[in-house]
Amino acid sequence: MVVTGVGPVSSIGIGWRRYVAALRNGRSGVSPISAFDTTGFAHANGCEVRDFRPRQHIRRLAAASLGRASQLGVTAAALALRHAGVDARSLACRPGLVCVGTTDGESQDLDHAVELCLRGGMDAVPIALIKRYPASWISAWVAREFSLAHAEVVTLPTACAAGNYALGYAYDVLRSGEAEYALAGGADALCRKTFAGFYRLGAIAPSVCQPFDADRAGILTGEGAGILFLETLDRARQRGARVYAEIRGYGLSCDARHPVAPDRASIVTCMRRAQTRAGVTAADIGMVCAHGTGTKANDSTEAAAIREVFGAAPPPTVSVKSMIGHTMGAASALAAIACVGALRQGFIPPTINHGRTDPDCQLDCVPNHARKADLRVVQNNAFAFGGNNSVLILAAP
Repeated sequence: MVVTGVGPVSSIGIGWRRYVAALRNGRSGVSPISAFDTTGFAHANGCEVRDFRPRQHIRRLAAASLGRASQLGVTAAALALRHAGVDARSLACRPGLVCVGTTDGESQDLDHAVELCLRGGMDAVPIALIKRYPASWISAWVAREFSLAHAEVVTLPTACAAGNYALGYAYDVLRSGEAEYALAGGADALCRKTFAGFYRLGAIAPSVCQPFDADRAGILTGEGAGILFLETLDRARQRGARVYAEIRGYGLSCDARHPVAPDRASIVTCMRRAQTRAGVTAADIGMVCAHGTGTKANDSTEAAAIREVFGAAPPPTVSVKSMIGHTMGAASALAAIACVGALRQGFIPPTINHGRTDPDCQLDCVPNHARKADLRVVQNNAFAFGGNNSVLILAAP
């Protein structure tokens, strides 16, 4: 199962070239949040997709009728198809899959509906706003935009691990022969609900996200979408496609032991399961793209689990959330695209905003500056509330 096209939409760049260049340069996507009113919060930085013009990429549907997350997701799918050199019309009669992971669905619409309801009651909430809120619309709009009448359409709401879940599901469907192609990844938009929830937990950083740093203070919420175009190697060769990476396998675990606290044993199980199913060993992994949220509990638990799996000298372990923030359901999909870029262009992205590594983490997190590297196999970690864990293994083609 190979990756022949990617579509990143992020706060540091839209499209393959801009996104990968920004990763290499350690660009920060942090800015004051403008997506909603932040009055009353002591600090309100985030990673918002600026200068986003969905009408440039959404041609068949009325872009304004879609929620923000759907706009991001459909745009990412359009970019992935273009990057893969695929005319969507050639897919119309072929069995395929559209699978998008998300945390909040159309969260901005929910925010708006609540505000309208508080001001004027339920009668003040437009029916059209309620109708487009369900998370399932994100995948459905992708299929509708490109007239993919023979595609299975699935939305996986497994929170911060949803992008990897979607890519793993696509891997299985392609491997079984049920589909000839897949558009898979994740999408989420900035929303007041999620920001306020993390803020009340004391998990929002005052200014920047500092994964694995001794002075880290929490996450920055972000938004974006990452969609990958996947197909079998045989089909990619038949159409003369450029292959960017191979998906070797994935692992899942769900411990459900605590609503928010990560579980080290379950994370270890997930990583080992992914490596076994991918037919690789820990020694084969040249880079770990960590979940790396920048919270005290997540980073120290993930670092301990990595050391348990990899031993005393783990491979370079980085967090792209230091640049793009925590994009929720899009997080591991955008991280997967970062892995593809690292494999393709021979570099390890940096963990920016890094001053001093926390002794509890003890990782080579490639601080502040990218590093040249001849990578063959990389690992992409994603962990969600409730113990929903997913790890993806990618390799150079």
